[in-house]
Formats: sequence, structure tokens, C-alpha cells
Amino acid sequence: DSVGKDTFEKSLGCLARRGMMVLYGQSSGPVPPVDPQVLNAKGSLFLTRPTLHHHIHTREELLARAGDVLSWVRSGALRLRIDRDFPLAHAADAHRLSQPPEGGKF
Repeated sequence: DSVGKDTFEKSLGCLARRGMMVLYGQSSGPVPPVDPQVLNAKGSLFLTRPTLHHHIHTREELLARAGDVLSWVRSGALRLRIDRDFPLAHAADAHRLSQPPEGGKF
């Protein structure tokens, strides 16, 4: 769930028994504190809120994870789609295109 507060309950309700929910954003605001008994009552659910920093805390972790991603790109398992590129002098144009309604991914 990348939205947070507005969709949390509905997203949690979509999970099967022993399902896992990953909160990775909060565009609608942070999710209020969760009573662990709710996870139990809904079927022994798992809930996690990962943060990139915790996965690349050391240089070794950063290099290992970057190495994984780069090897996927090299092998073709992960394909990057680059729609266009901008010279640094036009960084403001690139930023503008990342905003709604265009809303690209960078």
C-alpha cells in the first residue's frame, strides 16, 4: 500500500489468511497506530513498513543490493524503459513532467 491512511483498512481487508501487507508510502497521510490483535483476528496477518535505509545501512549492504539490481539489468531480467532524457540545464522541465497530470517515474 503506497497510499497510507485512506486505503489502509481496505488494503488490510484484501489479505488472505497469513497474508502480508507492505506499507511503502503515505501519500494520504500516515496510518494511525495498529492494534496487533487486529492482525490476529483477520487471520494471523503480517504487516511491515520497510525503509530503504534499513536495507542499505552499511556500504557492504548497499553494494550487494546495487550489484543485484545491476546484474538483473545486464541479464535482461530487469528492463529499463527510458522515455527521454534531459540535459542538466533542463532539470526543471524534467521535474515538471514528474508532477500530475503527466506524473512519470524517475
